Amino acid sequence: MLIKQIFMAVLGISFGFVVSGGVFTVLLSVGLIPRFAGKMHIADKIFVLEEMVVLGTLAGDFLSIFSDRLNIGKWVLAHNLSGSAGTITAWSIISNVILIMYGAFSGIFVGALALAIAEMLNTIPIFSRRIGFRHGLGIAILSVALGKLIGSLIYFSQQVFLCGGV
Repeated sequence: MLIKQIFMAVLGISFGFVVSGGVFTVLLSVGLIPRFAGKMHIADKIFVLEEMVVLGTLAGDFLSIFSDRLNIGKWVLAHNLSGSAGTITAWSIISNVILIMYGAFSGIFVGALALAIAEMLNTIPIFSRRIGFRHGLGIAILSVALGKLIGSLIYFSQQVFLCGGV
């Protein structure tokens, strides 16, 4: 049993590295972070900006994976830090502000990433001409789109998101 748990831990960490490497590769290949630094006129602080993206990603990962262990709201309500009614009201306001900030920053990030990826789509015709891939480009793109469609249909119809495919 211990061997199985060790094996699953090694696999989980390995798959996590692969996925995070892919995400950061996309961010670097579309030039999102240097573009943000240029628009905000903080090119001299680009390393800080990159570190904040990495730390934000790690914080989001930990909060999503260990959400059952990080029930901060239950802890605050259980300890009645400022009386029963005051704690509930204060925590309600604080949690709503946190959700609004998270939603705003997530929306900004997803929008910027979508625009950067849309700009990268202009490179597909250039790349296909350079490698001599003249015929069948539409079929290749359609195949990728259908693969994504079938994968998402399987994901949601089998409710893999609820149990992780087990």
